[in-house]
Amino acid sequence: MFKIDETVNYSSCGLCKIADIAKKDFTGKNEDYYVLKPVTQENLTYYVAVNNKSLTDKMYPTLSKSQIYELIKAMPDEKEIWIDNDYVRQSKYKEILASGDRLEIVRMIKTLYSRKKRRVEKGKRLMKCDENFLREAEANLYNEFALVLDIKPDEVLPFIVSNIEVSDIKDPV
Repeated sequence: MFKIDETVNYSSCGLCKIADIAKKDFTGKNEDYYVLKPVTQENLTYYVAVNNKSLTDKMYPTLSKSQIYELIKAMPDEKEIWIDNDYVRQSKYKEILASGDRLEIVRMIKTLYSRKKRRVEKGKRLMKCDENFLREAEANLYNEFALVLDIKPDEVLPFIVSNIEVSDIKDPV
């Protein structure tokens, strides 16, 4: 069970602080709900029934500093996950974002970043849906890194680059 003031990743909603655990009657009976406030949009509120396993399974504790460093160290070795079929790729990327699996999110960012670079070199742009996935994945990951590392979100990419120790990396995640 999560606690008040704990920060969690909630599915594709991103980083949220548990503002309260309160009794609410949304379905005709009083139940305990996590009251989630997104870190970047405090005017929004999400209510997640404490006893609803399918929803609480989408809540993930934030990474620790050591887990972030381990993830950064693994970034250069991660394989890309490009899928040619637009529909299948979009479905897979939605699934990755909802899963909260940071390693898969890193792979997705790496894939889309590389794809974007190759398309720009040809005078083309990344497809709008892929651009949106890249932006959402970066925001989710960078906001979490920024919170845990106590840096600004725009400082995360330089932080990652400076902490990757592999000298032949050309394209940082």
